[in-house]
Amino acid sequence: MLLVLALAGGWVFARSSRLTDNLANSDTPALVAAAQLEDTLISQETGVRGYGITGQRSFLQPYSTGLTDQREHTAVLRTLLAHDKGANADLDTLLARTEVWQSRIARPIAAAAPGAPVALATQRAEEGKQEFDAVRAAAGRLERTLAERHDKARADLRRVDAERDWIFGFIAAVITVLTALIFVGLRRGVTGPLGRLSGDVRTVADGDFGHQVAATGPADVRALAVDVESMRVRLVKALAFSDTVRGRLDEQAADLRRSNAELEQFAYVASHDLQEPLRKVASFCQLLQRRYADQLDDRAGQYIEFAVDGANRMQTLINDLLAFSRVGRVHAESTAVDLETLYTRTTDSLSLAVEESGAELTHDPLPVVSGDATQLGMLLQNLLSNAIKFRAPDRPPRIHLSVAPDGEERWEFAVTDNGIGIAPEFAERVFVIFQRLHTRDAYPGNGIGLALCKKIVDFHGGDVRIDADHSPGTRIVFTLPRRAEQPAPQPEAETQAAAETQAGPEARSVRASLPAQSEPQPESEPESESDGDKDAGTSGAGL
Repeated sequence: MLLVLALAGGWVFARSSRLTDNLANSDTPALVAAAQLEDTLISQETGVRGYGITGQRSFLQPYSTGLTDQREHTAVLRTLLAHDKGANADLDTLLARTEVWQSRIARPIAAAAPGAPVALATQRAEEGKQEFDAVRAAAGRLERTLAERHDKARADLRRVDAERDWIFGFIAAVITVLTALIFVGLRRGVTGPLGRLSGDVRTVADGDFGHQVAATGPADVRALAVDVESMRVRLVKALAFSDTVRGRLDEQAADLRRSNAELEQFAYVASHDLQEPLRKVASFCQLLQRRYADQLDDRAGQYIEFAVDGANRMQTLINDLLAFSRVGRVHAESTAVDLETLYTRTTDSLSLAVEESGAELTHDPLPVVSGDATQLGMLLQNLLSNAIKFRAPDRPPRIHLSVAPDGEERWEFAVTDNGIGIAPEFAERVFVIFQRLHTRDAYPGNGIGLALCKKIVDFHGGDVRIDADHSPGTRIVFTLPRRAEQPAPQPEAETQAAAETQAGPEARSVRASLPAQSEPQPESEPESESDGDKDAGTSGAGL
């Protein structure tokens, strides 16, 4: 409908424009040119008649000018009347009558000698009047023809303008009706279904997931409603699955709380009830050895030493397991920990082991980190005591704790020593609890130390690894959370000088050793314990 109305409006507008152009650019200019041509001919007749009476050449000026204007106006009329045969015929008649008058009257008189009245003008006065009257009549017919053509064009234009107004009015009315119909149709066919779909969606969004989304309205709206209903069904299934999983998680959380409670109870029993019998066994065995030493042979004394040593190692193992189980449960509050102060306390506690081993401990300026001070103290103590314990027999230990930024949120620390080192194939194994790389006779311990370090670092959101490229010795790298206000550490070239300036000679080279085992070590045991490789942890004294 809109296309038909547009075509009708374009047609009537083009027709009106064409008639307007014809009237303004053809009919009116032609009528004006015809009137101007008649005036030119009259001017010629007046000039010729005045020259004939007076014989003065000045009277021929209108005639001469009229000839030029005649040619111009004739050319204009030929152009404007190119497609009008009737008007062209009238113009030809006018020009023919004009040529007769000019050849019989005008040109002969104009050619006569000046100075006196032209006799030919008197002789042909009556003929000239008749010939020019014929010219006037022909000019009148041409003007009437052009006037009729002009009037007809104006009438056609007024009629077309009226038709245009009617058609444009009809178009406006049809567009108004169509707009109303489209509005009503959209409201009933689109807006209404969309409103109902929106209501269903809001109902589902408010929590009524069982409310079904109805598919009504046009095909596109129905397809959208089907997709929304499919999404609702999937959401219902997902929520049902989520409720099931949540129920299972709640059950598992209850089991976990119960397990944690049992673990707490076990920790209490292990720290009190289990250690007390062990202390009693060791004490009475030692008392038996002292009191009945003269009645026992060497084999009996050796057996008593085995019993005492086993009880002591069992007590150390219980303490280490308790420390391992407490990570993340006890002392789990995150606070600002000054590692510089913590490092000083740790080296003080290891001063005897450092002195006996001849170890030299150095460190970079240490930052403040976020974590638990107790657990971080255990971390440093285990790493440093391990570095001292697993030293090379042919050289004194050299241990350095370095620190560098690891991005914007973490510090990267490294404990580097020149000890016996760890083979690359054991780089992951050493962090597993109870994994040892050496026998207890070579290096005491129970294989919990590095596993405890890994658990502490993991609890603080960092990671720990063995640098397989470092040689000789071992380099253990770990990361800890970085506090934003902490500055970057000094370059490594300035680290030792700064540490020496601040700490003095004692801090630059602290000599101590691990506490000696107080229990007597038997030369051999009745049953060999071949669990072994190098201890991945520390001794009980190290813990």
